[in-house]
Amino acid sequence: MLEELRIRGLGVIADATLELGPGLTVLTGETGAGKTMVLTGLALIAGGKTDAGLVRPGEERASVEARWRLPADSPARLRADEAGAAVDEDDALVVARTVASGGRSRAVAGGSGVPAQVLADISEHVLAVHGQHDQLRLLRPAEQRAALDRFAGPGLAARLTAYGLDFARWREVAAELDDLTARAQERAREAELLRAGLDRVAAVAPEVGEDERLRAEAERLTHAEQLGLAATEARTSLAGDDDAGEGSVDVLGLVARARRALGAVAEHDPALAALGSRLADVGVAAAEIASELTAYAAGVEVDPVRLADVQDRRAALGALTRLYGPDLADVLAWARDAAPRLLALDDDGDRRAALTAERDQLRARLEEAASAIGAERRRAAERFSAAVSEELTALAMPHARVIADVTDVGELRPLGRDAVELQLTPHPGSPARPLARGASGGELSRVMLAVEVVLATRPAADPTAGDAAMTLVFDEVDAGVGGRAAVEVGRRLARLARGRQVVVVTHLPQVAAFADRHLLVRRDDDGSVTASDVVPLADADRVIELSRMLAGLDSALAQGHAEELLALARSERHVDRG
Repeated sequence: MLEELRIRGLGVIADATLELGPGLTVLTGETGAGKTMVLTGLALIAGGKTDAGLVRPGEERASVEARWRLPADSPARLRADEAGAAVDEDDALVVARTVASGGRSRAVAGGSGVPAQVLADISEHVLAVHGQHDQLRLLRPAEQRAALDRFAGPGLAARLTAYGLDFARWREVAAELDDLTARAQERAREAELLRAGLDRVAAVAPEVGEDERLRAEAERLTHAEQLGLAATEARTSLAGDDDAGEGSVDVLGLVARARRALGAVAEHDPALAALGSRLADVGVAAAEIASELTAYAAGVEVDPVRLADVQDRRAALGALTRLYGPDLADVLAWARDAAPRLLALDDDGDRRAALTAERDQLRARLEEAASAIGAERRRAAERFSAAVSEELTALAMPHARVIADVTDVGELRPLGRDAVELQLTPHPGSPARPLARGASGGELSRVMLAVEVVLATRPAADPTAGDAAMTLVFDEVDAGVGGRAAVEVGRRLARLARGRQVVVVTHLPQVAAFADRHLLVRRDDDGSVTASDVVPLADADRVIELSRMLAGLDSALAQGHAEELLALARSERHVDRG
């Protein structure tokens, strides 16, 4: 429920606060007093488009602030929580919108800056504004279908939910099947390339690190003769040549000579003794190296056949790395990824068969469900047409009839297989025509009000629809209406306000008389509306305002008529509310 609306610097309104409550609230005032700016303010807090031209001349910005009361489990509250908006302990959420004279705007919810779309999302669940422009929504086929579906109630809503899940899956399966079919040749080529690649890798059977090992072996085999000669020469330098005789010079002999020289005098100086010990270690190390060089030289073999085998293997591995990766690890990783992909591609035929079967099963189920939905819509359409037509009779359209025409278009759609069109027969003998072509502005206003009343009071009301939590705002709903019909408009607005909040901008005293709360919007002499110029009227003040609306002046006769209107409205509200 909307508890308070504060508007500053917007059009003729300098600074005004509207305190609202449950039931029916009417706003009255002379033309140009600022009532339209109230509706503009509501549009702004509902995330509507901004216009710098709305800013009051001389002001830097215009601002609108609204205080909503949102139950903890309401969709609007959940959306506010998602957006990070802070809600007071008493379930109050404050939203605001500012428009700078330069054109920039800012939206706030619960003290936090948010995109304007967040205000639109919140307002979608709590606010419905019906003005001359908003009535055009009733001309849209989607809005007409939605109105009929709301009237039909929870049974149809449950069918539509189940249908919607099946429809979404059906579209998903059909899209995947189309993709598989369209890309069949492409996927076959991909499978063939993967299969050939995996066969190539399997034939070579590479091992991680094998390329490096073979590179090192090829290097040794290529230079085997040089390596053997170098090892032999180094061994001779260390241990001498056995065939050279006692005159040869080698490292081991020289080290032994050095040890003997130091050993002869080591007892005289510990330092020389330590050096002699270290020379012993040198001799041992040189002997070990000489032994290893002997073994290495003996093992070096010039093997052209093995070299050719290694080079062939390296060429085979190189062919794999050129195709599938910089090194063998990448080649093996490619093979690991390619195997399941090939399985998936090879499974295309089975997958297409399974998808085809699922698609056909879903379509059959959808066709059956769409037929049931259509039948339920047509049954609801008869009741809906009768109920709306009955309301129009009381709204000075006694011979008019609204027909909810449900046509099976033969094509599955997200919400069934039906096209719903509201048609109007203004008087007997005239053909039924779509609302867009068969209703004047005033007739459309009354049709819209009749639909709202029927939806609000339908016996098959869907408790999950959430529309009872909506604040309904009507502007010019009484256009072109007068006399007894105006009283009926007021009566139906009052009925619509039972259990919900309804705000009406009106010029008709017959409508204003039914209000639970009457706000008068007036302008000062300088043409502005300030805080003191939105006045809640008590009974005596209401008589004066209604007399002004009746006769344009406050006369005794007009006051008498105003009192009669108020008495009539009070008595009928008392009867309606038991």
